[in-house]
Amino acid sequence: MPFDPSAPNVARAYNFLLGGKDHFAADRALAERILSIYPMAAQMARENRRFLRTALDYLPSRRISQYVDLGAGLPTSPAVHEIVGWHDPRASVVYADNDPVVITHLHALAAGGPYVTAIPADLADPAATLDALTGTGLIDWGTPVCLILAMVLHFLPAGRAAEVTAAYTAALAPGSYVLISVGRGDDDLGAQVTAAYDAAPLYNHSPQDMAAFFTGLDLVPPGITDARAWRPGWPARTAPYLSRAGQILTGIGRKP
Repeated sequence: MPFDPSAPNVARAYNFLLGGKDHFAADRALAERILSIYPMAAQMARENRRFLRTALDYLPSRRISQYVDLGAGLPTSPAVHEIVGWHDPRASVVYADNDPVVITHLHALAAGGPYVTAIPADLADPAATLDALTGTGLIDWGTPVCLILAMVLHFLPAGRAAEVTAAYTAALAPGSYVLISVGRGDDDLGAQVTAAYDAAPLYNHSPQDMAAFFTGLDLVPPGITDARAWRPGWPARTAPYLSRAGQILTGIGRKP
Protein backbone atom coordinates (compact mmCIF):
# COMPACT_ATOMS: atom_id res chain seq x y z
CA MET A 1 0.00 0.00 0.00
CA PRO A 2 1.87 3.15 -1.15
CA PHE A 3 1.80 6.21 1.09
CA ASP A 4 -0.58 8.83 -0.27
CA PRO A 5 -1.61 11.61 2.13
CA SER A 6 -4.11 12.93 -0.42
CA ALA A 7 -6.26 9.79 -0.18
CA PRO A 8 -8.29 8.98 2.94
CA ASN A 9 -6.86 6.16 5.01
CA VAL A 10 -8.71 3.75 7.29
CA ALA A 11 -6.22 3.90 10.18
CA ARG A 12 -5.73 7.67 10.05
CA ALA A 13 -9.45 8.45 9.87
CA TYR A 14 -10.04 6.22 12.88
CA ASN A 15 -7.15 7.92 14.66
CA PHE A 16 -8.90 11.25 14.10
CA LEU A 17 -12.14 9.89 15.59
CA LEU A 18 -10.18 8.83 18.67
CA GLY A 19 -8.71 12.30 19.05
CA GLY A 20 -5.25 11.35 17.79
CA LYS A 21 -2.79 13.46 15.82
CA ASP A 22 -1.72 11.10 13.03
CA HIS A 23 -3.96 12.18 10.15
CA PHE A 24 -4.09 14.42 7.08
CA ALA A 25 -6.74 16.63 5.51
CA ALA A 26 -8.25 13.78 3.46
CA ASP A 27 -8.58 11.63 6.60
CA ARG A 28 -10.19 14.45 8.54
CA ALA A 29 -12.58 15.13 5.69
CA LEU A 30 -13.71 11.49 5.67
CA ALA A 31 -14.12 11.35 9.44
CA GLU A 32 -16.03 14.62 9.48
CA ARG A 33 -18.28 13.34 6.69
CA ILE A 34 -19.11 10.29 8.82
CA LEU A 35 -19.67 12.53 11.85
CA SER A 36 -22.06 14.68 9.84
CA ILE A 37 -24.09 11.55 9.11
CA TYR A 38 -23.84 10.17 12.64
CA PRO A 39 -22.35 12.45 15.32
CA MET A 40 -21.97 9.51 17.72
CA ALA A 41 -19.27 7.93 15.53
CA ALA A 42 -16.41 9.32 17.64
CA GLN A 43 -18.12 8.13 20.82
CA MET A 44 -18.45 4.66 19.28
CA ALA A 45 -14.70 4.61 18.55
CA ARG A 46 -14.02 5.37 22.21
CA GLU A 47 -16.48 2.66 23.28
CA ASN A 48 -14.52 0.16 21.21
CA ARG A 49 -11.30 1.15 22.98
CA ARG A 50 -12.98 0.70 26.37
CA PHE A 51 -14.18 -2.75 25.33
CA LEU A 52 -10.65 -3.65 24.25
CA ARG A 53 -9.23 -2.40 27.56
CA THR A 54 -11.83 -4.37 29.56
CA ALA A 55 -11.19 -7.54 27.54
CA LEU A 56 -7.41 -7.25 27.85
CA ASP A 57 -7.71 -6.78 31.61
CA TYR A 58 -9.79 -9.97 31.73
CA LEU A 59 -7.78 -12.31 29.53
CA PRO A 60 -4.56 -12.55 31.57
CA SER A 61 -6.66 -14.16 34.30
CA ARG A 62 -7.41 -16.87 31.71
CA ARG A 63 -3.65 -17.63 31.56
CA ILE A 64 -3.17 -15.96 28.19
CA SER A 65 0.33 -14.59 27.64
CA GLN A 66 0.41 -14.32 23.82
CA TYR A 67 -1.50 -11.71 21.83
CA VAL A 68 -1.87 -11.16 18.08
CA ASP A 69 -3.49 -7.88 16.99
CA LEU A 70 -4.54 -8.18 13.33
CA GLY A 71 -5.22 -4.92 11.48
CA ALA A 72 -3.85 -3.15 14.53
CA GLY A 73 -4.06 0.37 13.14
CA LEU A 74 -2.21 3.38 14.50
CA PRO A 75 -1.24 3.00 18.16
CA THR A 76 -3.51 4.51 20.77
CA SER A 77 -2.50 4.83 24.41
CA PRO A 78 -2.77 2.60 26.26
CA ALA A 79 -1.73 0.23 23.50
CA VAL A 80 -2.35 -3.52 23.60
CA HIS A 81 1.17 -4.38 24.77
CA GLU A 82 0.98 -1.73 27.48
CA ILE A 83 -2.29 -3.09 28.87
CA VAL A 84 -1.20 -6.73 28.89
CA GLY A 85 2.25 -5.72 30.15
CA TRP A 86 0.71 -4.35 33.33
CA HIS A 87 -0.49 -7.89 34.07
CA ASP A 88 2.45 -9.84 32.62
CA PRO A 89 5.63 -7.98 31.62
CA ARG A 90 6.77 -11.05 29.65
CA ALA A 91 3.59 -11.36 27.57
CA SER A 92 4.26 -11.56 23.83
CA VAL A 93 2.43 -9.13 21.55
CA VAL A 94 2.63 -9.10 17.76
CA TYR A 95 0.92 -6.34 15.83
CA ALA A 96 0.09 -6.91 12.16
CA ASP A 97 -1.13 -4.42 9.58
CA ASN A 98 -0.92 -3.91 5.83
CA ASP A 99 -0.21 -0.17 6.06
CA PRO A 100 3.53 0.64 6.08
CA VAL A 101 2.95 3.92 7.91
CA VAL A 102 1.14 2.02 10.67
CA ILE A 103 3.97 -0.50 10.90
CA THR A 104 6.52 2.31 11.22
CA HIS A 105 4.56 3.83 14.11
CA LEU A 106 4.13 0.45 15.80
CA HIS A 107 7.83 -0.36 15.46
CA ALA A 108 8.68 2.95 17.12
CA LEU A 109 6.21 2.25 19.91
CA ALA A 110 7.62 -1.22 20.56
CA ALA A 111 11.30 -0.30 20.15
CA GLY A 112 13.50 -1.95 22.73
CA GLY A 113 10.88 -4.38 23.95
CA PRO A 114 11.97 -8.02 23.57
CA TYR A 115 8.41 -9.36 23.65
CA VAL A 116 6.73 -6.93 21.25
CA THR A 117 7.01 -6.50 17.50
CA ALA A 118 5.04 -5.42 14.43
CA ILE A 119 4.89 -7.12 11.04
CA PRO A 120 3.49 -6.13 7.65
CA ALA A 121 0.65 -8.52 6.84
CA ASP A 122 -2.78 -8.56 5.25
CA LEU A 123 -5.28 -10.19 7.62
CA ALA A 124 -7.38 -11.20 4.59
CA ASP A 125 -4.58 -13.65 3.66
CA PRO A 126 -4.51 -15.97 6.68
CA ALA A 127 -1.93 -18.43 5.31
CA ALA A 128 0.69 -15.75 4.64
CA THR A 129 -0.11 -13.91 7.85
CA LEU A 130 0.17 -17.04 9.98
CA ASP A 131 3.56 -17.79 8.40
CA ALA A 132 4.72 -14.25 9.14
CA LEU A 133 3.52 -14.49 12.73
CA THR A 134 5.38 -17.77 13.20
CA GLY A 135 8.49 -16.14 11.78
CA THR A 136 8.60 -13.61 14.60
CA GLY A 137 9.50 -16.36 17.08
CA LEU A 138 7.16 -14.73 19.60
CA ILE A 139 4.07 -16.90 19.06
CA ASP A 140 3.86 -20.57 20.07
CA TRP A 141 0.79 -21.98 18.32
CA GLY A 142 0.87 -25.02 20.59
CA THR A 143 -0.22 -22.91 23.56
CA PRO A 144 -3.21 -20.55 23.95
CA VAL A 145 -3.19 -17.23 22.11
CA CYS A 146 -5.51 -14.24 22.13
CA LEU A 147 -6.36 -13.21 18.57
CA ILE A 148 -7.64 -9.62 18.27
CA LEU A 149 -9.82 -8.59 15.32
CA ALA A 150 -10.98 -5.19 16.52
CA MET A 151 -12.89 -2.97 14.07
CA VAL A 152 -11.52 -4.71 10.99
CA LEU A 153 -13.99 -7.39 9.84
CA HIS A 154 -16.46 -4.78 8.61
CA PHE A 155 -13.99 -4.16 5.79
CA LEU A 156 -14.68 -7.66 4.43
CA PRO A 157 -17.95 -9.10 3.10
CA ALA A 158 -19.67 -11.22 5.74
CA GLY A 159 -18.95 -14.54 4.03
CA ARG A 160 -15.30 -13.72 3.51
CA ALA A 161 -14.95 -12.41 7.06
CA ALA A 162 -16.33 -15.72 8.36
CA GLU A 163 -13.87 -17.67 6.20
CA VAL A 164 -10.95 -15.58 7.40
CA THR A 165 -11.80 -15.93 11.08
CA ALA A 166 -12.31 -19.68 10.63
CA ALA A 167 -8.83 -20.00 9.10
CA TYR A 168 -7.23 -18.23 12.05
CA THR A 169 -9.32 -20.12 14.59
CA ALA A 170 -8.19 -23.42 13.07
CA ALA A 171 -4.57 -22.49 13.81
CA LEU A 172 -5.22 -21.74 17.49
CA ALA A 173 -4.59 -24.14 20.36
CA PRO A 174 -7.48 -25.14 22.64
CA GLY A 175 -7.94 -22.55 25.36
CA SER A 176 -7.24 -19.68 22.95
CA TYR A 177 -9.51 -16.66 22.72
CA VAL A 178 -10.75 -14.61 19.75
CA LEU A 179 -11.76 -11.02 20.41
CA ILE A 180 -13.93 -9.33 17.75
CA SER A 181 -15.60 -5.95 17.40
CA VAL A 182 -17.35 -4.41 14.40
CA GLY A 183 -19.17 -1.16 13.78
CA ARG A 184 -22.83 -1.48 12.86
CA GLY A 185 -25.75 0.78 12.00
CA ASP A 186 -29.43 0.18 11.50
CA ASP A 187 -30.53 -0.22 7.89
CA ASP A 188 -30.81 3.51 7.15
CA LEU A 189 -27.63 4.57 8.94
CA GLY A 190 -25.69 1.60 7.61
CA ALA A 191 -26.61 2.48 4.05
CA GLN A 192 -25.57 6.11 4.49
CA VAL A 193 -22.23 5.34 6.13
CA THR A 194 -21.20 2.58 3.73
CA ALA A 195 -22.00 4.87 0.79
CA ALA A 196 -20.00 7.77 2.24
CA TYR A 197 -16.96 5.78 3.40
CA ASP A 198 -14.40 5.91 0.59
CA ALA A 199 -11.17 4.80 2.27
CA ALA A 200 -12.10 1.12 1.74
CA PRO A 201 -15.19 -0.99 1.03
CA LEU A 202 -17.33 -1.06 4.18
CA TYR A 203 -19.94 -3.67 5.10
CA ASN A 204 -22.74 -3.38 7.65
CA HIS A 205 -22.69 -6.78 9.37
CA SER A 206 -25.74 -8.03 11.23
CA PRO A 207 -25.68 -9.71 14.65
CA GLN A 208 -26.23 -12.98 12.77
CA ASP A 209 -23.12 -12.27 10.67
CA MET A 210 -21.21 -11.55 13.86
CA ALA A 211 -22.31 -14.86 15.35
CA ALA A 212 -20.94 -16.68 12.29
CA PHE A 213 -17.50 -15.20 12.97
CA PHE A 214 -17.44 -17.18 16.24
CA THR A 215 -18.28 -20.54 14.67
CA GLY A 216 -16.56 -23.33 16.62
CA LEU A 217 -15.93 -21.09 19.64
CA ASP A 218 -17.69 -20.86 23.00
CA LEU A 219 -18.84 -17.31 23.61
CA VAL A 220 -17.76 -15.72 26.88
CA PRO A 221 -20.83 -14.30 28.70
CA PRO A 222 -22.54 -11.96 27.96
CA GLY A 223 -21.95 -13.14 24.39
CA ILE A 224 -22.38 -10.80 21.43
CA THR A 225 -23.50 -7.42 22.69
CA ASP A 226 -23.09 -3.67 22.45
CA ALA A 227 -19.61 -2.56 23.55
CA ARG A 228 -21.23 -0.49 26.31
CA ALA A 229 -22.70 -3.66 27.83
CA TRP A 230 -19.74 -6.05 27.53
CA ARG A 231 -18.35 -7.01 30.90
CA PRO A 232 -17.09 -10.55 31.57
CA GLY A 233 -19.77 -12.57 33.26
CA TRP A 234 -22.53 -10.00 32.88
CA PRO A 235 -25.88 -11.51 31.91
CA ALA A 236 -27.05 -10.41 28.48
CA ARG A 237 -29.41 -7.44 28.25
CA THR A 238 -28.94 -6.25 31.83
CA ALA A 239 -27.19 -2.99 31.01
CA PRO A 240 -29.62 -0.04 30.99
CA TYR A 241 -28.49 1.42 27.67
CA LEU A 242 -30.86 3.13 25.31
CA SER A 243 -30.95 1.70 21.83
CA ARG A 244 -29.53 3.91 19.10
CA ALA A 245 -28.94 3.79 15.36
CA GLY A 246 -25.24 2.92 15.60
CA GLN A 247 -23.35 0.58 17.88
CA ILE A 248 -20.20 -1.45 18.28
CA LEU A 249 -20.97 -5.16 18.30
CA THR A 250 -18.48 -7.02 20.47
CA GLY A 251 -17.74 -10.53 21.65
CA ILE A 252 -15.04 -12.91 22.83
CA GLY A 253 -14.97 -16.59 21.96
CA ARG A 254 -12.92 -19.37 23.56
CA LYS A 255 -11.67 -22.34 21.56
CA PRO A 256 -12.73 -25.52 23.38
